[in-house]
Amino acid sequence: MLDLFADEEPWQEPLAPGAVVLRRFALAQVSALMQGIAQVASQSPQRHMVTPGGYTMSVAMTNCGSLGWTTNQQGYLYSPIDPQTQRPWPAMPEAFSALCRQASVAAGYPDFRPDACLINRYAPGAKLSLHQDKDEPDLRAPIVSVSLGLPAIFQFGGLKRNDPLKRLMLEHGDIVVWGGPSRLFYHGIAPLKSGYHPITGECRYNLTFRQAGNNE
Repeated sequence: MLDLFADEEPWQEPLAPGAVVLRRFALAQVSALMQGIAQVASQSPQRHMVTPGGYTMSVAMTNCGSLGWTTNQQGYLYSPIDPQTQRPWPAMPEAFSALCRQASVAAGYPDFRPDACLINRYAPGAKLSLHQDKDEPDLRAPIVSVSLGLPAIFQFGGLKRNDPLKRLMLEHGDIVVWGGPSRLFYHGIAPLKSGYHPITGECRYNLTFRQAGNNE
C-alpha cells in the first residue's frame, strides 16, 4: 500500500545544540527499510530483553551490523554474537546504511560510520524510559534515530535526568540526529498510543544507528 505522505517534502527542525529533527526524511526509502527489518528479524528474531535488574522491556528488539546491543546480569553491552541464536548478528541492510549516511550528512555529521543498528518494535503501551546512550566507546559519534509507523511522543531533556523535557511528536519517516553538546542528553519515548498505520499496522518501528566499536 502506498504511503499517503510519500510526496511530502522533507524539512529540518532544530532541537538542541548538535541535535536536529529531519522531518519525513526517510519516506522515500520506507519500502526498502521495511524489507530490511523483515530480513533481519527472520535471522535474529525480535525479543523482549531483560534488564540487569530483572525488568522485562516493553519494547521488542533486535539488531543488525557487526555489533548488537544486548543485556546480561552484569549490565548492558555490545556483542558481535546474538545471545539468542548464538550466531553473528545479521549484516546491516544497504538501505539502512544508505539512509543513515544521508541523514548524518544532512545533520552535519558527515564522518559518522555506524557499526550497529538497533531495531525496536513498539506495540501500544510500550515505552522507553528516560536514559542516556553512553555504552559506546566514542561519544563523539552521533546517534541517528529513524521513526516508522505509528506516531510517538519523543522526550528530549538535558545532561541531568531532572532537566526540563522537550516533547515532540515523531511521525512516519522522521529522523532525529543528536551529537556534540547534546550527545548525552536524556531521552525516551512515552507509552505508545493505539492506532493503525498502513505500512506497519498496529505498531511503531525505530531504527537507531550507533558507532559501538572503536572506529578509527
